Amino acid sequence: MYNNYYPKKNNIFTYLVVAAFAFFIGWQVSSYGILDFGEKKSSAGTSANSDEYSNENNKYSDKIDFDLFWTVWDEIEKKYVDENLVDEEAMSYGAIKGLAESLKDPYTVFMDPKESKEFNESLAGKLEGIGAELTVDEKKLTIVSPLKDSPAQKAGLLPGDIIWKIDDKFSADLSLFDAIMSIRGKKGTSVTLTIIRKGVTDPFEVSIVRDSINIDSVTFEELDNKIFYISVNQFNDKTITQFDKAVSEIVLKEPKGLIIDLRYNGGGFLDISVDILSYIVPPKTKVLEVRQRNEKNEIMETRGTPPLPKVPILVLVNEGSASASEIVAGAIQDLKRGVVMGTKTFGKGSVQEVETFKDGSSIRMTVAKWFTPKGRSVEKTGLTPDINVEQNESDSDKKIDTQKEAAIKYLTDLKK
Repeated sequence: MYNNYYPKKNNIFTYLVVAAFAFFIGWQVSSYGILDFGEKKSSAGTSANSDEYSNENNKYSDKIDFDLFWTVWDEIEKKYVDENLVDEEAMSYGAIKGLAESLKDPYTVFMDPKESKEFNESLAGKLEGIGAELTVDEKKLTIVSPLKDSPAQKAGLLPGDIIWKIDDKFSADLSLFDAIMSIRGKKGTSVTLTIIRKGVTDPFEVSIVRDSINIDSVTFEELDNKIFYISVNQFNDKTITQFDKAVSEIVLKEPKGLIIDLRYNGGGFLDISVDILSYIVPPKTKVLEVRQRNEKNEIMETRGTPPLPKVPILVLVNEGSASASEIVAGAIQDLKRGVVMGTKTFGKGSVQEVETFKDGSSIRMTVAKWFTPKGRSVEKTGLTPDINVEQNESDSDKKIDTQKEAAIKYLTDLKK
């Protein structure tokens, strides 16, 4: 879901949001700071034109005149025709959301206490929905990636699809939170999405039956000629345990090649991507640089002794590979540790910070950008694979994975 997080005290970047984030329709967002206008107004106890307020509370007075804000606030309170609709708390949270939206950053979002509570409860409980990661791109609700084997993928949704309508509601008329909650729902219920897709002339409807979202973070299999295939579906708190188990079995069988499949992986914990690279890249190798405002750049290196230091590596990516997936693929590419195959990735090179306030509201805000070992940013451009291989639609209809077959052939030919 939806994601990059940075804990201030530990100075370690831990969570990447595409990507991705959760609700497991998936949500890749973050948000902006809080300035409780309502509380400040109440504590000041004066009108918008008060010299006391201007002098003592407006620390930005040399840049911006907040008198206009309070003038409009007072005009609404005094004159708006439906007095019962004038809610100071709603006005305050609305103003803060406006601050976040002014940045025009789809990963920077403010959530009021109710939204934050429902969001956190959804993460703690059983996840049910369609299984897709979403973002907002140029004010359009857009699919970053359908999760592998999810209802969204089985229904044919693709990265880059724009959700125009959710049942009979236009997504443009909904907040991101309301759109997400409209798509989520109990297992067995259905939702109809109206989709706009590049290359398709008219919008079309897709009806999807919601289901429980319970996808293994890592799966693996042995192919012919001692070539192994690991699919990393998410970068979450279970990923390394499952990845380690897979690698432990693979090492015992003297592998001749390894395919790491990151297609339709919208990201997750940033430090997990570094852990994954530590299995295949020499120790203390720079694999990531994080740059933030007014702070020293953080260089992240691999740790420990890699169990697969020389096994030929091939990484599969597509337009649904975002965030932490792009960190892994970008490092493999820059370090020439293997080959990246598939199609251009999504392009999310930012890091988000999450903070919850005493009133229960929360912010998710972009606080940094990450760069590959050679200093490349993928933001909005994505990674171009070393070998471009499109998924053949006719093969897909026959349940043939064109890209996976090409990866197997490449590693098999290396041995000849």
